Amino acid sequence: MRFTVRSISISSLAISLILLQGCADEGFETNESTAGLSLPEGFSATVFADNVGRARHIAVRENGDVYVALRNTGDPGGLLALRDNDGDGVVDVRLAFGPTDVDTGLVIHEGSLYFSTSSAIYAIKLDDGLAPKAQPELVVGGFPEQTSHTAKPITFDAEGYLYVNSGTPSNACQEQTRTAGSPGMRPCPQLERSGGIWRFIGEYRDQDQLNDGVRFSTGSRQIVALEYNPQDSQLYMVMHGRDQLDELWPEFYTERDRIELPAEEFHSVNRGDNFGWPYTYWDPLTNQRMVSPEFGGDGETIAEVGRYKRPLVGFPAHYAPNDLIFYSGEQFPDRYHEGAFIAFHGSWNRAPAEQGGYNVVFVPRRNSPAEGEWEVFADGFSGTDPVMSPSDAQHRPTGLALGPDGSLYVTDDVGGRIWKISYTGN
Repeated sequence: MRFTVRSISISSLAISLILLQGCADEGFETNESTAGLSLPEGFSATVFADNVGRARHIAVRENGDVYVALRNTGDPGGLLALRDNDGDGVVDVRLAFGPTDVDTGLVIHEGSLYFSTSSAIYAIKLDDGLAPKAQPELVVGGFPEQTSHTAKPITFDAEGYLYVNSGTPSNACQEQTRTAGSPGMRPCPQLERSGGIWRFIGEYRDQDQLNDGVRFSTGSRQIVALEYNPQDSQLYMVMHGRDQLDELWPEFYTERDRIELPAEEFHSVNRGDNFGWPYTYWDPLTNQRMVSPEFGGDGETIAEVGRYKRPLVGFPAHYAPNDLIFYSGEQFPDRYHEGAFIAFHGSWNRAPAEQGGYNVVFVPRRNSPAEGEWEVFADGFSGTDPVMSPSDAQHRPTGLALGPDGSLYVTDDVGGRIWKISYTGN
């Protein structure tokens, strides 16, 4: 795989939770110090970089250098390296490198930058420079070639195992995809290579999904938010729920049902877990797992209790969770320590109602399940209120990372902006 470098100088847990929806707006401020975002009192933000392209996931090195995955640039340079030389929270140097077909996943592990395309995982050995000189090495290949749910988020556990999501090529595994009244396929053949998380030995190269991977979990439609939390030695994910309940099954679901169902599910992940796709979905209004209409459900039939895993949180429908991190820094106030931040890319199919998401939310770590709420942490990314169509949004949150100083970086894959959020206490 060949790649080039372009240089531009610029001036500018086990978490204990319950299934509860909430939003805390008090104490938010929007002014020049927050770079157009609504943040809790005491937080400020800078536009770290702008017009970078379709910025997906992001990783920050111990020295503060920032790396970004740019989705399908079409030109060499699908990875972007950024450096703030003077510490003012604004990038000073940009270096684009890497192949053209970078997609979403990005993580730094054991001195290498791991990144994903739609069907493979690669690694580039980092060196003393900003952009590495080494060639990418194939870590894992052989994932299915498909046109939907292609993002391959990646994360490592403390033992060096690499976890990779393989999303499903359909909405609900119907015999005729996205066709009204078409029944589901049982068993769903798509679950053989998709709809779950695979585990690999991270230091190995030239692995194949089926020959070398371990099927770690199943029953997830699409995962873009995937993260191992070393604080409790646990893997977590937030799943994209299905679409079009009323359009595909109007005899059972109303337009309002389609807007509010199903939940985006936040889960801890253990080997052998089954999260229910395509046979079930989670109803965030009743906090129950329901049988999907493609498999005999009618909007009222509850799924077999205990067969599929119950989520930690059922977020509102269609918010599109695209990244997840756990706060391990020291900069933010104590209440944020060990809690989870989730970037919601924003919905497209809540019309004619207002779209939802387009924000970063926080899930506190709690000692009691009765204390498990979530709240909006950063808002205003869309640049317009309300958002009636995704095309209205100027920015859509996608990737999250912590800097060595404890600041939070947020990427946007529409306007190509990256924010750096810090706590100043002012």
